[in-house]
Amino acid sequence: MGRGSSRLSTTPRSAARQRIDRLVREAAKFGAVGGAGVLVNLLVFNLVRNATHLQVVRASVIATVVAIAFNYVGFRYFTYRDRDKGGRTKELTLFLLFSAVGLVIENGLLYTATYGFGWDSPVQSNIFKFVGIGVATLFRFWSYRTWVFKALPAKEAVASAESFLATEVKTRRTKQPTLP
Repeated sequence: MGRGSSRLSTTPRSAARQRIDRLVREAAKFGAVGGAGVLVNLLVFNLVRNATHLQVVRASVIATVVAIAFNYVGFRYFTYRDRDKGGRTKELTLFLLFSAVGLVIENGLLYTATYGFGWDSPVQSNIFKFVGIGVATLFRFWSYRTWVFKALPAKEAVASAESFLATEVKTRRTKQPTLP
């Protein structure tokens, strides 16, 4: 059989490789949407902070909320468009819940830097805003892929079945007796 000619030639090692490849693609898509969301977050943060002269953390919370809305659209229709679309109310509720936890992580770091250590210059605020986004992003990636945008169970079942069938076919071919 030629390379890629049959899915039945899938070995457990190649099945693991396929899962890793899917995770890498998912992380890249998550990063693309998240990167755009970071830009939206920082842009809105600086616009609100300079245009309204709100306190740093209040401006940051507003920016985070805008970025959360932007990210939901990107995640639902780009990163996780192939995931289960049933139960959108539950999905949105969980997304908002985990996003709120991320908001607390992100702005908690900014709050601590600003009011705990007095690091409140525009450069320091942007640095700690960015660090907070980074830490919150790790939490969001895990929670969104685990709880919000769940993989369709059929995909895992099909992948497992294909791997099992490939192993069975290979085993039977090697055990067939040869005719005289």
